[in-house]
Amino acid sequence: MVTLVPARRPEDVDLDAMQARLGQLEEALSERAAAIERARTGLAAFRIRYRREVGQLHEELEELERGIAAAELGEISKLVDEGAEPSSTSAAAQREPDSAPRFTSDAVRRLFRDVAKTVHPDLARDEITRDRRHALMIEANRAYAMGDEDRLRSILEAWHRSPEAVQGSDDEATRTRLLRRIAEIEEQLNVYANDLAEMQDSPLWKLKAMVDEASARGKDLIADMVRRLKRDIVAARNRFEAMTWEP
Repeated sequence: MVTLVPARRPEDVDLDAMQARLGQLEEALSERAAAIERARTGLAAFRIRYRREVGQLHEELEELERGIAAAELGEISKLVDEGAEPSSTSAAAQREPDSAPRFTSDAVRRLFRDVAKTVHPDLARDEITRDRRHALMIEANRAYAMGDEDRLRSILEAWHRSPEAVQGSDDEATRTRLLRRIAEIEEQLNVYANDLAEMQDSPLWKLKAMVDEASARGKDLIADMVRRLKRDIVAARNRFEAMTWEP
């Protein structure tokens, strides 16, 4: 006896394909997030090491070189005796900017109420959605405190485009949520790719790459830098002391 298997509707196949695509993207997003975190952690550790072992020596050498330049110009006593007073312009620039608005407009109040009624965490159906709503409310509170109407409007519009904003459990609602979630993940993957490219284009990353490559060949570039800097510091200190020595 032959058992007939009902043919699957195109809509069902489409949903299955989207679910599979979403699973692949979520896995890729998790891997990309982990890679970004490893890169940031590695770069931060290298920054600390470079600052501790090399950066302070650079500062010491630069200070000696400034002293030598001042001595050559005969300006040492002038620099010591005349403390430069900050100008009114620089003093004003150092003051904290008055970023908070002096008043909150009715439009901002109404918009904030709309955002709160839409994204409040108490309206969440699950913990994931609750966490997202909570983060949006924190951002909305910050925007409201700053009187930032454009940011509040952007939060509201972003929510209306999100998967969580789609109501219903029918196939069409499910399909719309899947499409929106796929679009979100693809956008986040692009953000991660741009972040990584920007990180890899930084001078610190390139220096770290050189150090790592040399380390693979058994060389310690950091140690070499330290030796050269210490030698240069000794030479600069001897020169400075000779120029400023008074019998």
